[in-house]
Amino acid sequence: MTLSCFDLGEQMLSVDEARQALATLIERPLDSEQIPLAQAHRRRLATAIQAPINVPQNTNAAMDGVALALAKEGVGAKQTLWPLAGEVLAGQYRSELVPAGHCVRITTGAPLPPGTDTVVMSEQLREPLDDKPAHVIIESPELLKHGQHVRQTGEDIALGDTALSAGAQLDAASLGLLASLGYAEISVSQRPKVAIFSTGNEVTAPGEPLPQAGIYDANRFTLMGLLAEHGADVIDLGILPDDLNAIKTALEDAAEQSDLVITSGGVSVGQADFTRDALEQLGRLAFWRVALRPGRPMACGWLGEKRTPFVGLPGNPVAVMVTFLQFVSPLLDRLNGQPLAPPHRLYAVTESLLKSRLKRTDFIRGVYHTDSEGRLLVRSTGAQGSGILTSMVAANCLIELADDQAGAQPGEVVSIQPLTGWL
Repeated sequence: MTLSCFDLGEQMLSVDEARQALATLIERPLDSEQIPLAQAHRRRLATAIQAPINVPQNTNAAMDGVALALAKEGVGAKQTLWPLAGEVLAGQYRSELVPAGHCVRITTGAPLPPGTDTVVMSEQLREPLDDKPAHVIIESPELLKHGQHVRQTGEDIALGDTALSAGAQLDAASLGLLASLGYAEISVSQRPKVAIFSTGNEVTAPGEPLPQAGIYDANRFTLMGLLAEHGADVIDLGILPDDLNAIKTALEDAAEQSDLVITSGGVSVGQADFTRDALEQLGRLAFWRVALRPGRPMACGWLGEKRTPFVGLPGNPVAVMVTFLQFVSPLLDRLNGQPLAPPHRLYAVTESLLKSRLKRTDFIRGVYHTDSEGRLLVRSTGAQGSGILTSMVAANCLIELADDQAGAQPGEVVSIQPLTGWL
């Protein structure tokens, strides 16, 4: 049985323990909404889709040419001169039977008329002499295969079959499939509304003069991008000073208008870290140390009467990205009604010496590629400090060294989590 995030105290947690416990913050998925298919790209289906028709609806021609009434394999195999019984164009339907040994001209996509079962492409046809105007000549009829160049009814998907499962994220191919089934609108999960803000007197908005002891606010913009990539709508509450009342007011407002609240920084035990005090006054808080690098300090809980989930991420830029991918991404899936699932992992041979230590999971920024023999290789991006944001810009994966690994030597197989899509 998975413990809730409030049952774990302030003990050191493994990455998997933290991921499992955080998932308990989501008590129910978001509601669904009906939207036009044209607006559904990257949305998640709220319900499974059953095919209301066969696709294709009719057995049809896969080539321009003629449709033959072979009737059965072998019949007409030596016949060179074929009498024409008419033509069928795409968008037309012919109900008249084509006699055995006859053919009709046909275009790609046109339904095969009754009696026909095989198509010969135009490039294999020759027009006869003028005294046979209503015929075509098939070159090399001995090469004919019964049923060739024909798309069968329901070949793509049959009436009543499940076309897409509930929770499927709609990509370009999925949109095309839904359109082929006649769907103009679709039921999808609502987009999670996620409120974010940064904290700290030293944090300065880009575009403003940078104080002598200030830093520009990178984390909020990183979170905006990550949330957009994960299909969430962002409520940007800006930068809050190190002031308990200001943070408390912002958290109250955020809890009312969002499905999830995320902050970065301000969750440790430092003298000026007020987010923890504000949380404890507004809801219920769990404060953890997670055995990972980069990362470690994290807060979680819920806020207000709505019991809006809250996650307080570390303040260092790379730690924000890594902890978002490990912990917040699964929460967004849960809000969309998805079961908790482990990250997508591949395995690659490391070209670099990778340093780690036991009882801690290290996420090293890496670059994977394939060599001339098709092997998947990976190397470190270099310096791995949790404030080196350029390491994430250079990376296309995270190299995951689990808590039972004390590093890895060149040539060893390691686990990687792709950042730029699956191979």
